[in-house]
Amino acid sequence: MATNRKTNAGGPPAQAAESAPEEPTAKFEDQLAELEAIVERIDAGELSLEDSIANFERGVALVRSLNRRLDEADRRVEALTRGPDGELLTEPLDDDDENSS
Repeated sequence: MATNRKTNAGGPPAQAAESAPEEPTAKFEDQLAELEAIVERIDAGELSLEDSIANFERGVALVRSLNRRLDEADRRVEALTRGPDGELLTEPLDDDDENSS
């Protein structure tokens, strides 16, 4: 008999990879924090093989989701920085931060 296992904030998302490959409504920062937690759990080496594989699968899904979101943000920034003729507008980087040392 199959049991329904959900990811909780404190526990490992072992079987969550199969049921929730991507959460489009989750914040980018939350997905990144979940990915970091998965990496820590896998690196600790205390998970069973099955749990390690499930965590790895969830991590891959998160990486793909995060990359899509970064690509979308990049496209939005580029669209916002185009001039009326479609040319990409560039501005010199403000050197105040770099020269303050």
